[in-house]
Amino acid sequence: MDGEASDTGLPLSALACPNPDCDDFNHFGAGNLSVVEHMGKNKAIRRLYCHTCGHRFSERRGSLLQYTKLPLDTVVRIVKCLGHGCSLDATADICEVDARSVSRLLERAGIRAENFHRQQLDRLRQPLEAVELDELHGRVVGGKKGATRRAHDSPPTLLQRVAQWVESGFMRLWLL
Repeated sequence: MDGEASDTGLPLSALACPNPDCDDFNHFGAGNLSVVEHMGKNKAIRRLYCHTCGHRFSERRGSLLQYTKLPLDTVVRIVKCLGHGCSLDATADICEVDARSVSRLLERAGIRAENFHRQQLDRLRQPLEAVELDELHGRVVGGKKGATRRAHDSPPTLLQRVAQWVESGFMRLWLL
């Protein structure tokens, strides 16, 4: 049943059990999921069953599509419009949906984005109090080009690791 077409077009291996009490919680491709029914308009949404914990859930659970009846292409169009700086009313007009739907989607997307950025910050070993990106960039540019680290050099500090991220174009949300 992995190959069945769905609303999101994702194979079962790209999904994970959302039950935090499950041993396979957030384990993608664990082989514990199966399709038990199809629901929604045109039966395009799969309802999944976790063989590890017995939990049933929609494939939309935990996504921006949860609790919405909007089709996937409309949600993608809304997110693109908002990402390009369109107002709520302009986005609603372009996507031919109600402005309240756009507002609800924006609120959920903002919460998900904030959670993602917080997870990324938690991955840092020690919290940063403040970083002046222009000074940080000055340190990166001011260093010798092509210089390699020697075996007797000390490991890079947190600031040096952040400088490497900035130099590579990878940006993180900086919180106090």
